[in-house]
Amino acid sequence: MTNRAANLSSVFHECSVAFVPSATLTPKSISDFSALLQDNGATVLDPRRDGSIPIEKVTHIISNTIDFQQYTESQAIMIPVVTTQWIVHSVKRNKQAQVRPYSPDPRMIFSEVVMTCAGLPQMDTESIIGATMALGGQESKDIGRPTTHVCALDFGDERIQIAIRKGWKGKVVLPHWFDACFKLGKRISEEPYLLPDPEVLKKSAEDDLEIPTNENLEHASTPNPQWLPSPPHKHSARPPATVFQDKRVLLSWDLSIHERLKGTIAEIISEGGGRMVSDVDECDIFICQYRAGPQYVQAAQSCKEVGNLSWLYYLIVHNEWTSPLRRLLHYPVPKDGIEGFQNCRITVSNYGGEARIYLENLIKACGAEFTKTMKNDNTHLITARNSSEKCKAAPEWGIAVVNHLWIEECYAKCEMKPLNITKYNHFPPRTNLGEIIGQTFFDESRLRELYYPGGDDSMSPRAKRKRRILEAAEDNAYNHGPAEGIVIGRTEQNVENDGKSDEAEPKNAKKKKEAKQPAEVSTPVKTRHVRSGKENSTPSVVSTGSRSAKTKARDILQAIVPDMELYEKEKKRQSKAGTAPWGGKRAAAMAEKEAANKNQTGHDEGDDEEVRRPSKKARPSLPDVEMRIILTGFERWVEDQKREDQDRRKLRNHGILIVGEGQTCDYLAAPHIVRTVKFLSALARGPKVISSTFIDHVLETDSLPDVDEYILKDKEAESRYNFKLETSVARAKSHRGKLLRGVPIYCTEKVRNGIESYRAIAEANGAIFKPYKARSGITIKPTTAEEDGNAPPDPVYLLSGFSHEEKGLWTKFIDMAHKGHMEPRIVSPDWLLDVAMAQQIRFDDKFLVENFYKDQMK
Repeated sequence: MTNRAANLSSVFHECSVAFVPSATLTPKSISDFSALLQDNGATVLDPRRDGSIPIEKVTHIISNTIDFQQYTESQAIMIPVVTTQWIVHSVKRNKQAQVRPYSPDPRMIFSEVVMTCAGLPQMDTESIIGATMALGGQESKDIGRPTTHVCALDFGDERIQIAIRKGWKGKVVLPHWFDACFKLGKRISEEPYLLPDPEVLKKSAEDDLEIPTNENLEHASTPNPQWLPSPPHKHSARPPATVFQDKRVLLSWDLSIHERLKGTIAEIISEGGGRMVSDVDECDIFICQYRAGPQYVQAAQSCKEVGNLSWLYYLIVHNEWTSPLRRLLHYPVPKDGIEGFQNCRITVSNYGGEARIYLENLIKACGAEFTKTMKNDNTHLITARNSSEKCKAAPEWGIAVVNHLWIEECYAKCEMKPLNITKYNHFPPRTNLGEIIGQTFFDESRLRELYYPGGDDSMSPRAKRKRRILEAAEDNAYNHGPAEGIVIGRTEQNVENDGKSDEAEPKNAKKKKEAKQPAEVSTPVKTRHVRSGKENSTPSVVSTGSRSAKTKARDILQAIVPDMELYEKEKKRQSKAGTAPWGGKRAAAMAEKEAANKNQTGHDEGDDEEVRRPSKKARPSLPDVEMRIILTGFERWVEDQKREDQDRRKLRNHGILIVGEGQTCDYLAAPHIVRTVKFLSALARGPKVISSTFIDHVLETDSLPDVDEYILKDKEAESRYNFKLETSVARAKSHRGKLLRGVPIYCTEKVRNGIESYRAIAEANGAIFKPYKARSGITIKPTTAEEDGNAPPDPVYLLSGFSHEEKGLWTKFIDMAHKGHMEPRIVSPDWLLDVAMAQQIRFDDKFLVENFYKDQMK
């Protein structure tokens, strides 16, 4: 080992890291960052069998978004969630960076801002830097390459000029920009404040300003959309909505949709691996229109994911998880509005497009009346700028003028907020506040207090555990100020606190814990880093004088373990009682149905004339499908269609449906591990892999055994293909069919076994798959290293055999890849099979055609 390697090896010592795949953190990137972490001493953890993060083992979660389902749980036990930039900067500095500046929480508005002040008074400098650091920013003593912003009044400052001559590319902004961001609690564009020629000093507030567009409102501007959004590409089929994989969805009776649309939604959810159910107890996701009714209250108290139709459509279109509390119109609306809004007449100015539609719907959801024009009987004007004709007339007519933050926070807090709070009346002179609309989150504790209090006695162990997690996360969050609702994660106990950790907690946090936290749940004390004169002291993974972070997390979760064990025990007990391998709800439901039928048909002897005899004996219906299985390598039905039909009917009578290639399945059955198209395509979605002897047992004994006793084990194949099946299934669950997302794979027509076989495997894993021909006209858009941000070239693959025709394509492919600033890799198709089997993007030179077909080259 070199000295440099030895120095790097301890950067992430004692760190156990887990990744969260997303559109901005693909499995390909995860593979690269995993290698970097492991080279520097970290342990990278694989997901659990169900695809979730083994949160009791991790010290850091790497995610570029907070949109993942275990985010609240990570807040509850204060596991830091950081972006990939935390890894990059830690390695670059050869020292772990602070976690605060790399939080993916959008409420940390200055995350990844590294700033310094030039030429400002000392008091102003300290105020700006302190507030910036509280919201995720970092201070830089000098203006260097990492510095992103310099706060100054004059572009001619000597420090700035020296930095520019050295090639510094950051932004020089007026202090007014920081002041506006602090007042609003949101980050607005720096453009009007950029030196040397700031727009705020050249133009007046009355000058025209373009109305901005806002991505935050995409599929989130109405709580009750009238139609299902079209697929991303108009003429293409909708890709499977794998976000619903293993989810059970219930549509409420209060949704104003027709049966045909319900059927379409059910089909989309089924194709994505989910199921529709009809009971609140059975669902994971509950979709309704109003915050009212016994179903809503039961679902919310049981800690189900509760959202409206707009949220459901958002999940379908984006195929990425997001909390329904993240966007205000993704959550059911109050049936009677918000108290205090009933006599309000509100109009809007200076907002356009989706923002205007969003505000109209938000006003109506609050219970107020929306007016398109302003008259003297209006009570409020919501405006993005205070320079329009409406804004000038409003004070004369006694109409209150506020920005959209007022109506958003009223709705989020479920109460009418005072109008005189500074951020509701602040209008930066050359900014249209439409650029920051839609960034306000719901307060779950406030929703619970008003719409679904109580319910503790009837909660299942699973719901109780979720409730404790929510309350612990709430206790760990800052409950006031600009960082309200944010949990940073564990940071180092600073010695300057003199051990007074209570001072470092959010105000009232101690009282809240004493009043509401269950005795058996212990939440770690949160400490905030205190500046000590040193620049950005780095927190260690283990607090001073304390045990390791892993031990702390394990201790915190220990209190929840009894509830988890009770839940699992009850699940197994029901499994033995019912016909389904995982529970007896179906049998219980059938028993209740039979009892109800008896009660309906039961009668006294004198009522014979009122009882109608059925004219025809009812045909027994098939049981619900409980297991969808893909079979491969099954020899029982080879060339015996009649036997296959009989066996399929027998299996169906036990709730087992044998599905075809490419269809949604819960189980993948095979006699042993095989590298067939059907096996590898099905594996991409993470089904439970079982031995096909399970099917034989059902058919031969006409009974349904415990499926967990038939988990497929094939050590010889695992050794041969260098993977572990259990780990591959867990990774597939986490990737949800997106392992190769964004990875371009080309394939020659003459490849062995045919191009369509590899297309099925590649597309099942989310790859961009294209045939490669001599005259196909396929090209990669030419770029340079500078255009790609000087990033190293990404690989592009060509699956090829060793025939004369295929070899003739190699030179052209290599040239195309280099022009597109990509690394050409011409590989045997076995590379794709290896990746699909391991569910990990890995590469070995042995798959390159010149190595794989070495014998043929001689």
